[in-house]
Amino acid sequence: MTQIAWIDDETESLESHRRFLEGKGYGVRVFSNGYDAIEYLMAHPVDVILLDETMPGLSGLETLSRIQQFAPNIPVVMVTRNETETLMEEAIASQISDYLIKPVNPHQVLSCLKKIVDNRRLISDKVASDYQQQMATLYRACDGQQDPQAWVIFYRNLIHWELALGRCDLPEMSEIHRSLHQEANAAFFRFISGQYARWMEIGYSADAPLMSHNLFQRQILPHVKKGQPLVWVVIDNLRYDQWKWIEPVLAGSFRILEESAFFSILPTATQYSRNALFSGLLPVDMQRQHPDLWQGEEEEGGKNLQEEAFLRAQLQRLCQDNLRCSYGKVTQHQEAQRLADQAHNMLNFDLSVVVYNFVDMLSHARSEMELLKEIASDEAGYRSLTLSWFMHSPLLQALRRLAAKRATIILTTDHGSVRVRNATKVIGDRHSSANLRYKHGRNLDYDPADVLAFRQPGKAGLPAPGVNSSFIFAKPDGFLCYANHYNQYVQQYRHTFQHGGISMEEMIVPVVRMTSK
Repeated sequence: MTQIAWIDDETESLESHRRFLEGKGYGVRVFSNGYDAIEYLMAHPVDVILLDETMPGLSGLETLSRIQQFAPNIPVVMVTRNETETLMEEAIASQISDYLIKPVNPHQVLSCLKKIVDNRRLISDKVASDYQQQMATLYRACDGQQDPQAWVIFYRNLIHWELALGRCDLPEMSEIHRSLHQEANAAFFRFISGQYARWMEIGYSADAPLMSHNLFQRQILPHVKKGQPLVWVVIDNLRYDQWKWIEPVLAGSFRILEESAFFSILPTATQYSRNALFSGLLPVDMQRQHPDLWQGEEEEGGKNLQEEAFLRAQLQRLCQDNLRCSYGKVTQHQEAQRLADQAHNMLNFDLSVVVYNFVDMLSHARSEMELLKEIASDEAGYRSLTLSWFMHSPLLQALRRLAAKRATIILTTDHGSVRVRNATKVIGDRHSSANLRYKHGRNLDYDPADVLAFRQPGKAGLPAPGVNSSFIFAKPDGFLCYANHYNQYVQQYRHTFQHGGISMEEMIVPVVRMTSK
């Protein structure tokens, strides 16, 4: 039985309320002053406290302050005749659960109690019921779907339900949803296998989605105006569900103007997808037009050291090189703190670009460190770890400082990641690439049923450095291991988050435009 303590010096007026609530299954204990209530509550836990503000001796707020010292988590509802704004603000600042103005009728009080006590159960029941009604629609939505925008809508809807079921702690429903997610990803792999080469051939059109190499021209540049600073933030390796998890943190400072998604190119790996963002070109065209900037798989050295040069070349190609543009990359904490401290300087430019490399490092660290594997053992843990980082990050400090200056922000990523489960054996020579979600090399040997293969990389917009050079991409839950030390790699990387292959998580990624409130 839910136990209620009602503290009010007008005890006679509470009798009808007490009888009504007890008839609804609540236990009600009435106290005429704060002292008696505190003495009782120190020895007898209750579920909810109803509290008057104007009482002799201790006031309601004084009583609340003392109760919170030994029972900080008990929900408290202020029930008072005092309608002054200052009292409401002080009560809310004291973290009360609700505020009722006298006179109240028993049904008002019952409704308030249900909202507090039964809120989680009622929400869970509603979410479970709504999900059961939507399941058939979700299954149909991905069955044989050939429209890229429909896939974006489907994936966003899928994530909506994944987050809703997770918040309500519905393990059985969540398990059903995981099964649906896996089936949908298998259908998405078939969709990409059938459409990707055609997208590369026809370019950006009504029949092809917005992709990494045309994102800047289509989604960023139209919002760049001289004298109206725009900050473009690229958080490396940010999945759509991670964005939805951190979105509420930004909601207090920013108004979301537009939330959409684009398709990362293949491979969904930084050296390809992020260079495509800044160059506005497919990898095969980057190699052809900028041989001095492009670093191939077989070449030594960093693969993302020329992003600023690629960006300025794209601005020049688009006849926008008169824009005042700044570029900065954050890979270390000192750089991140400098970004936060000097955020205001970005307002001196028409376009400021910030590449923030934390989430990708988190993903790689989780693959190597047993402690992080335990903390982020699944998608929910991975999201929570991302949220914890973001809430305490210099990036958030920088964004909030920009919000105070009424800035416009476009936040996006280069690709996402997926948790892998099933290993696929691949045979290659010593020059073959090491990535777990895709392989590139000569004379690769593999089971065609396990991968999407491009024996002519040009058809995928990719360079081919040699004869018999090919790319293969893993299925949504797969990872590719060479025969040498196969069992060791399987044990080490199963259930880790990887990127480079084909899955909704890796390819359908967010782009968000927001402005200061």
